[in-house]
Amino acid sequence: MNQKIEIYDTTLRDGAQAEGISFSVNDKLKIISILDDMKIDYIEAGWPGANPKDAELFEILKTLPLKHSTIAAFGCTRKPNTPPQEDKILNGLLEADTEVITIFGKTWDFHVEHALNTTLEENLNMISDSIKYLKSKGKRVFFDAEHFFDGYRNNPQYAEKTIETAYKAGADRIIFCDTNGGCINTEIYKISHEMCKKFPDAKFGIHTHNDSDMAVANAIAAMSAGVFQIQGTFNGYGERCGNANLCSVIPTIQLKMDIDIIGDNIKKLTHAAKKISEIANKNLYEHTPYVGRSSFSHKAGIHASGVRKFSSTYEHVPPEAIGNTRKILVSDQSGIATLREKIKNLKLGTVVHDEDLPKIIEEIKKRESDGMSFEDADASFEIMLTEVLGTRPKYFELMGFRVITDTFHDAMSDINSEASIKLKVGDDIFHTVSEGSGPVNALDYAVRKALLPLYPEISNFRLKDFKVRIIDGKDGTAAKTRVHIESTNGYSVWDTVGVSVNIVEAAYISLTESITFGLLMQDVPSRHKQTANV
Repeated sequence: MNQKIEIYDTTLRDGAQAEGISFSVNDKLKIISILDDMKIDYIEAGWPGANPKDAELFEILKTLPLKHSTIAAFGCTRKPNTPPQEDKILNGLLEADTEVITIFGKTWDFHVEHALNTTLEENLNMISDSIKYLKSKGKRVFFDAEHFFDGYRNNPQYAEKTIETAYKAGADRIIFCDTNGGCINTEIYKISHEMCKKFPDAKFGIHTHNDSDMAVANAIAAMSAGVFQIQGTFNGYGERCGNANLCSVIPTIQLKMDIDIIGDNIKKLTHAAKKISEIANKNLYEHTPYVGRSSFSHKAGIHASGVRKFSSTYEHVPPEAIGNTRKILVSDQSGIATLREKIKNLKLGTVVHDEDLPKIIEEIKKRESDGMSFEDADASFEIMLTEVLGTRPKYFELMGFRVITDTFHDAMSDINSEASIKLKVGDDIFHTVSEGSGPVNALDYAVRKALLPLYPEISNFRLKDFKVRIIDGKDGTAAKTRVHIESTNGYSVWDTVGVSVNIVEAAYISLTESITFGLLMQDVPSRHKQTANV
């Protein structure tokens, strides 16, 4: 394929339609900056006039210079029996003052007659009039052929006629949309290929949804059939089951099909996916292909040994090619090879000799038999190593804690918790009391209150994620609880785990290991101070 493959991102419009996502204007500007830096060709910023946020965004974009990306405004064809120059939506699109305007129109006869409540002929006029009107105003027009594949399946002659109409009206791009996400790749390829043959001078695109878990495969199938613009969203965000995930589309084409998409910027892909997930306030699924934290994780000893010698033995692409990293997981099934490879990637640089490995493996087996798991808790693993080797500094020692929760039947009252904790640092004892919105929150405040005067570094430590899981539910309310905490100091992220039959104790273990690891990373020495009661 000689022609360039274009990437059209619709995270800010189609992605924003996902359940649980609501971007602010500032959120959208941050994402636009990320996409522009990644050299994404087109960014669909939203629907002008649809809501105050999008209206404000397009006003800002009028004076916001971008390095690479082109902003597109999104809307639809004119209303039935309405001249285009009198159509509010079309004129609202023009007021957005973008170089590109994307409009969708009906291609499925069933939708035309039962959703639009108009005639098939009038729908063709709506497509033609809208495109010609926007073109007459100097705009580049992309036509999203909504429900095209369903329409083609039901009435191929009419669906094809809508494409011909858009082409003759001067559409710069015509995008085949699998709006319901129900097609499979063989059907996508066949129909796309047929259209590319019938209209060899047209420039086609593809827009797929993931309702059949085929969005990425379908997008690449259409590209293989001759389509050269791919629409999608970062992290696959979108209505229902989402859209084609550009974090899979881009590396698959660039790394496996040897077609340049974003050049060296592909090394920023993992970082971009994580940043956008943070802005969307959605955890990035750890097993997401290419960019997930577990995408290049290896647990079996044979796998770990294999990737150490030749990464291609168990990795389809080098993780660093998309800015990701390899993870070697340790468990009670780990052998010497796995453990040795894991230790090579330690953040703390703990020195481990071969003669130490057997006792480390035994300690892992012992702890995992008690319900511990180090697979997603590298910080807890490194702290365990320092304990086994006798090199863990004693920043503080727990003497005891108590947590009280007050509840009231008054629906207007908040549920408050109070934590009292006694810590020992050297010969000094610190007794603090704090309140919080729950027992774990109160305990976190109490620990920080006690340690902050001695270790001001922890003021930068922030809890990013908190997860609780019952290890074995057969014991009911007496079951062991696993608390996983993800922490950051602004430039590094680490994970800790605590296990106990008491959820508060499990949280305390995970919290204090998080603080300990953060201090170890900064090479903070143990400090002593006079006895205090706060």
